[in-house]
Amino acid sequence: MRIVVALGGNALLRRGEPMTAEAQRANVHQAAVALAPIATHHQLVLSHGNGPQVGLLALQASAYKDVEAYPLDILDAQTEGMIGYLIEQELGNLVPKELPLATILTMIEVDRDDPAFADPTKFVGPVYDDATATKLANEKGWVFKRDGNKLRRVVPSPAPKRIFELRPIRWLLDHGAVVICTGGGGIPTAWVPGADRTLGGVEAVIDKDFASELLAREIDADLLVMATDVDGVYEGWGTPDQRRIDQVAPGELHNHSFAAGSMGPKVEAAVRFAETTGKRAAIGSLADIGPIVEGRAGTNVLGHLTAPVLTHVHL
Repeated sequence: MRIVVALGGNALLRRGEPMTAEAQRANVHQAAVALAPIATHHQLVLSHGNGPQVGLLALQASAYKDVEAYPLDILDAQTEGMIGYLIEQELGNLVPKELPLATILTMIEVDRDDPAFADPTKFVGPVYDDATATKLANEKGWVFKRDGNKLRRVVPSPAPKRIFELRPIRWLLDHGAVVICTGGGGIPTAWVPGADRTLGGVEAVIDKDFASELLAREIDADLLVMATDVDGVYEGWGTPDQRRIDQVAPGELHNHSFAAGSMGPKVEAAVRFAETTGKRAAIGSLADIGPIVEGRAGTNVLGHLTAPVLTHVHL
């Protein structure tokens, strides 16, 4: 099978851990141990989050005042290279030596007229007090919203439209490579207004799960897996009546609501993939990746090409 696995941020940095290179490498190694059997027996494509890494670069840049801080698209490119390097090395140490691995810096087109630009919602970078945030808003045109008792910059999160590097990604897959791409949702890119076929970076953050779903469709993947730090999607999460959904038709999930900042995008991406391709999408723990691929773990959203099963929930 051709399988796209979208690694959540926990695969690189667990909650409460220091953002050191050593901690990230250790976590990538654990992820690689889980993924190596999949890469050996299936065709594996990996995407990943990069929120903490972009935040760290932004913090480091803010300490150096002689140069204007780099824009988000460049920070995305930097973290794609760094994380791809770690994954390539740690996974490459565990799979057969003849299996090639490649990281592709991935630009993804967004529409400058996307409604998301009118209502930025994605938190990025450090928190500020009111006076500093007001100063930065006046100087840089940044938008801030409350994050607890502080202010934090927010940027748009437009929908991904097109993967510019799709042809080299397909070429690598046709030649048997494990491909690491669309990291952090890809590098947000748009056509420059008034210029002839000129691309430019955009100060935005594309949702990783939506970008991974687009990737899975475009490369004709058989399965989309969104690997996170919980074992599936729950009804009534956080209540005494919470139940994990094991298998479900995509239409049934339209009747439920999930947190926009965590499980919501994963569920929406899974539903979109299953509805448009007829294939299976799954959400679950990276530790369960083997059983998830086999359909025995996680929350499985079943398309019409999947063998029919009864919807049920698990305590």
